[in-house]
Order: sequence, then structure tokens, then C-alpha cells
Amino acid sequence: MGWHDSRIHALSFVPEQYEIVFDIDYIFQWIPPESNESHFKFWVAPATLVFENIYDLEFDIESHDGDLEIDGITRKDPAKPLNGQFTGKDVDWLWVIECQEGEIRFRSDGYKQFIRAAPQLGGAQSIDLKRRGFSFARSRME
Repeated sequence: MGWHDSRIHALSFVPEQYEIVFDIDYIFQWIPPESNESHFKFWVAPATLVFENIYDLEFDIESHDGDLEIDGITRKDPAKPLNGQFTGKDVDWLWVIECQEGEIRFRSDGYKQFIRAAPQLGGAQSIDLKRRGFSFARSRME
């Protein structure tokens, strides 16, 4: 999966479940301009991205206009999880969410992503907030 240029509209902490949850616009496909066009088009859908069993959370973000956009997400440094006896997982990772505005880092054993609506074709990499609203719903599109 690739999250390049995905806008983060909101984030939430769920400490009782050791989760960090992102409301993002996930870009499924970049459509190159045709010969008579000058701009790309994008297939975009609202999505909920949930990282599970997180700890050692760090933010280094500086946004001058309030935007937060993902440049990429990487995982590295596999290790034995601190709470593996409770989660049943035998490895967790250092996740780095590199944003245009800085970084978010944490350890987690994985993630789930929920696509909340059918992708829409448009001329922007994100969906207008008035059309999409905010949501942390975890129901998959049917």
C-alpha cells in the first residue's frame, strides 16, 4: 500500500485499546493527463487507518497552515513487543509516518485500513471536507 500525498483530516487516540486512528483520504490511483489536459486526476476515497498496540509515540510536526499530508509510511526495527503476552503477537515494528510537515513515530504490531466509501474520480488528491466530513468509522465499504 502507498499513502503518498494522502491528507490526514483528523487523528484520534484510543488509549484503552492502545490505538492511534487517522481519518485520511486514500489515493487509489493517479491518472496522467491526456494529450489535451494539463493536470492529473485521482481516484480517492475516505478511509480510516488504525495502528494497533502502539507505544513510544512521538510527534515532530510543524504545520503553518494546519494541513497534514503523508509523504510515506515505513516500518523498520522489528522487536519483541512489550505486551506480546496480551496481544498474541511476537513482533512489533517502529513505524514512521513521514509527513510534508514532519514525522509521527511509534511502535506497533500492525495496522488495519477501512475504506468507507467508493473511490471518486476528481482533479484533487483529497475530498472536500464539506462532502466527506470527519469520521473514524471502521466499517468497510460494501
